[in-house]
This record gives sequence, C-alpha cells and structure tokens, in this order.
Amino acid sequence: MLITGTGGVAMGAARQAADGPTPSASASSSAPHLTYFGPMPRIEVGGKVWFTLDGAPAGTDEVTVSSPALVKPIALTLEKKDGTRFVQNGGSADDHQVRDDVSPGTYPVTATSHGHTLATASLALAAKGSADIGRFVIGPRGAFPGSDTSAAVHPGAEVTVVLTDHQPDPDEDSLTVKSPAFEHPLTLKQGADDPGCKCDDGSTLYGGHTRLRDDLKSGRYPMTVVSHHGKQTTTRQFQVTGEPVADDGPGPWTIGGIVAAVLVVLAAAGLAVRRRRKAAAS
Repeated sequence: MLITGTGGVAMGAARQAADGPTPSASASSSAPHLTYFGPMPRIEVGGKVWFTLDGAPAGTDEVTVSSPALVKPIALTLEKKDGTRFVQNGGSADDHQVRDDVSPGTYPVTATSHGHTLATASLALAAKGSADIGRFVIGPRGAFPGSDTSAAVHPGAEVTVVLTDHQPDPDEDSLTVKSPAFEHPLTLKQGADDPGCKCDDGSTLYGGHTRLRDDLKSGRYPMTVVSHHGKQTTTRQFQVTGEPVADDGPGPWTIGGIVAAVLVVLAAAGLAVRRRRKAAAS
C-alpha cells in the first residue's frame, strides 16, 4: 500500500477505492510529497509503517513525521547529500510502529522541519486481522464469475455468488450472505467448486448459488456478508433487470421421481393381474 499527501493537503485511499496514490487537484506539483507504505494489503492497528518525503525545500536538514496514530514521532534523514528526498532509516523497533490502542479509521500525519509544516497525509488503519475482501460479486449461474464487477441478473434467476478474502479467519469455513433480492439467505462455502473460479491471487475463495425472487423490480439491490465471526460487515450492490426468468418446469430429479413412481404402480398392477389369473386357473 502506497499513499501520498502533498503540501499540507490530506490524502488517503482505501483498497477498494483506488489502486494507488491519488493526486490532489488543489495541490502544487512542486510542493513536498509525504508518502507512506506498509505491509500489503493494508496497514493495521499495531502494525508497521514507513514514510518518505520528496521535494523538501532546499536547505532542509531534518524532517520529523508525527501522528496521533504513531507510537512516537519518526525522524527522517536525507537520502543523499544536497538532495530533496528524506527517508526513514534504522531506529528502534517502534520507530515505525502504529499504536495498538487506537481504533481503526483515518488519522492525520504531519511532516515538519524545525516546527514548520512541510506536508500532511491521512493514515488509514484497518482492524487487526480484519477481512480484506476483494471480489464479492454475483452473476448468472453457470457463467464464469471472473470479473470484479457483478453482472446484471434477472428476477427469478439462479445466480452464483463469489467472494474472495485475502485475509480470512482461519476458523471460518462458510459465510452467510443476505439480500432482500434472495429467496433465502445464502451460505457460501470455502473452496467451493461450484462457482468454477480458481481466483489465483492468493486469496481464499467462498462460493455458492441461490435463486432470486421472481417479483423483483428492475433496480439495484444490496447483498451483505458478515465475516470474521461477526466482526466485519461488507455490502456490495448488484443490478437486477428485465423480465422474470420463465419457470423451466420440474427439474430432472422431479421427472425421475415421477417416472419411478409410475413404474412402481405399473409393476404392482401387473403383479395383481397375474395373481388373479393364477387363482382363476386353479
């Protein structure tokens, strides 16, 4: 994760909101840039963080980064003589540590030199061991759910739901997804083969399928999953459109059951006829 701040303008980005630093429209490109990064995929409460300041004014000889989220202020040093880039080097174990007694959220970070503010940024912190859900999508059953965006689905359709978590709870083998568009809550199972999605990105796959209500109006509907044993809630929207899917009639299992029942009745009738004939002959 790499986030930048520019010339006193707060900056930040969540995993799902952006793939990298987002420049500020109001900030000058020549202003100092405060950048931080940490262990992928994000920085957690009690975790590590590293800072870099680029574009320091000429003559700057020291930079200190401070934040209510840090164990203590962090000193940056000049990367090379007569340069404008300050980096974080060495120090004790907690020189780049986030406090473990703060709540998840966004915290201001300030880079100063001799009491003068050079740049600011916003440090976004996630809870320890929290879910890192990447793909949480819905699509028609039987279609390959390879996209990171849900496909449009029809009322009454059979659908597949796929969820990937880069940091799943090790004791959570299944998850429950609820939506006002579903006929019933859906149980997603870890490593499910049904979705037909390998998702080879190091994440853990959960999948399952259900049927949508056939009385839905076209529009957007939420689906919500509660993971990590109730500690985290994630909601995504999907589009329902078009006319209800026509009923395809009884499935193969139903037809097979009817045929089997008919055969049993015919066999019983044949046995009864043979018994009557035998009795008449005797």
